[in-house]
Amino acid sequence: MKMLRFRSPSIRSLDQETLCTIRLLDDSEISCSIQRDTKGQFLLDHVCNHYNLLEKDYFGIRYVDPEKQRHWLDPSKPVVRQMKAQQPYMMCFRVKFYPNEPMKIKEELTRYLLYLQLKRDVYHGRLLCPFADAAYLGACIIQAELGDYDPDEHPSDYIRDFKLFPKQSLKLERKIIEIHKNELRGQSAALAELNMVQRAHTLETYGVDPHPCKDFTGSTAFLGFTATGFVVFQGNKRIHLLKWADVSKLKFEGKTFYVIGIQKEISLTGRIHCNTMKKLVLTFHTSTPAACKHLWKCGVENQAFYKCAKSSQIKTVSSSNIFFKGSRYRYSGRVAKEVIEASSKIQRDPPTVRRAQFGQSRSYNSLSHKNLIMNMEPLVPALPSTNEYEETATDNGVVALKEAVHLSQLEAPPTEAELCDPGPVNAPAGGDVSPAAAAAAARVFTETSNGRPQTSKPELDEEEEEEEESSNEALTISELVYSPCASMLPTPVEDHQGGVDLLFSSPVQSPAWLLRELHADPDIQAQLEAERERDRAYERVRQAGRSRVGGVLSSGLRLLSSNERANACLLSVARFVAVVTGVLLVVVPTLLLLLESDIDVSFLREIRQTPEFQQFHYEYYCPLRRWVLCKIGKALEKLWSD
Repeated sequence: MKMLRFRSPSIRSLDQETLCTIRLLDDSEISCSIQRDTKGQFLLDHVCNHYNLLEKDYFGIRYVDPEKQRHWLDPSKPVVRQMKAQQPYMMCFRVKFYPNEPMKIKEELTRYLLYLQLKRDVYHGRLLCPFADAAYLGACIIQAELGDYDPDEHPSDYIRDFKLFPKQSLKLERKIIEIHKNELRGQSAALAELNMVQRAHTLETYGVDPHPCKDFTGSTAFLGFTATGFVVFQGNKRIHLLKWADVSKLKFEGKTFYVIGIQKEISLTGRIHCNTMKKLVLTFHTSTPAACKHLWKCGVENQAFYKCAKSSQIKTVSSSNIFFKGSRYRYSGRVAKEVIEASSKIQRDPPTVRRAQFGQSRSYNSLSHKNLIMNMEPLVPALPSTNEYEETATDNGVVALKEAVHLSQLEAPPTEAELCDPGPVNAPAGGDVSPAAAAAAARVFTETSNGRPQTSKPELDEEEEEEEESSNEALTISELVYSPCASMLPTPVEDHQGGVDLLFSSPVQSPAWLLRELHADPDIQAQLEAERERDRAYERVRQAGRSRVGGVLSSGLRLLSSNERANACLLSVARFVAVVTGVLLVVVPTLLLLLESDIDVSFLREIRQTPEFQQFHYEYYCPLRRWVLCKIGKALEKLWSD
């Protein structure tokens, strides 16, 4: 007889090491070796130990599979099981959860890494902003990388050598030079980075990792998740903003992604009815099922991170309403409030921040010569207050705006002076930003950026209503079209090759698209008519068969009723079955009662001692008796209470 042997991995396969290369935010690389059962948390800890980073919950490791789909590495699962690419593995260290309050970051090292991520977002078009904000962000980057303006070292066109934005205009470069010369002098690298992070935090596209989708009309839209909630960008507008408190469920089926939430009713006069809520279902289509699942997982993680007060409140989420269908996922890390509390308890000497030189970043040297795919119009400022705007309007034929664009639903429109000078706090040129200086910078920036004094409670209520109304309406985020194609594809695709539409190889068959096809194509109409005719023919055949079966049964019943001998036989059989059933219904319960009673009779005693009766007694009778007594007791209690 042969013994059954189970396959198990050999010791040699378990000890086999795999090389992993992780690209950091400054485009430098570190490598390490992992084994078959090494989990993703090991790689994340390895990078954080390389940086000496404690506030690690904001960061994650991203990789791209052979199908060009991006994924976040799950820290709780083995790396080898998640990676589908060939060895050696290539990954990227990136910011996964953008801090909702950057000024509550305890250490300068964490702020520097966030600054590097925001610098990448600006370059790839993810952090889209108006002209004034773009100029200020670019000036902060130049100040942090090059220091104060020096006419002996910096020629008149020194900004042209650096690629800060996907498409830099000469007008934008002149504005960056002006701010760098006059407003940021004397700021250290740490303070310039702090001001850049604080200004970026006020933008609508802060923290957005855009996912390209098609809406039900077939138009391209970019979905994102922020600390506020779920956002949708289309063109140069934010067309949807659902706060996390209003998002009830995220689910997906195949390539279709659903966002189910609630929204306040808006009357014809434009006022919001706070007591009237309506259900809102947003539907989007992705290019592949893998992209849809990645979008769903990102939404589940962001909702848990920003919405929950404790990690113990996080629940397992299913992608479908049926428990045995779809995917199930649970975010296993700490939430934002716990991360802030842990940061406040850090007590150590600030670690040394090793800043990379501007020319050392390979992304700015290598990518500066690539023609990234950005569907952008000529840059124009957001405010019609300077002579530069009038020149742009006459040159490009752009109609001047009469009012400033309200960029954030949390702040009033900034004035012209505030857009030029956000009120940064100057520090010694060679010094770093201490926590006290960072707090002072936060206070000064908040006072100057808000641009309004303390208001009374009725005014605050009106402002809150305006905030709710602005979250429900389309909001202009920039003069440019939001189209961060380079951040979607691992390899940038040229416009003539399809751009984002290349992701959608087949058209999304939305209801509007189907209606257009049905009304326009006569062949489809003929096919539908043929299918309807086949359905009608099948229904006629089924009705005919059913009528034939009914006729056979009725004829059989008529034959039996006409034969008296057959009727008598059937009646006798029915009587016998009824008598036997009645006897059994009387005898069996009576016998059970006798067996369960205390009557000591010889034949009852013998039956009680048999193993079959013992099994019946303990497995069936006792549970049934307890259940009946429980029901009777509840019924009596209900009667007495009534």
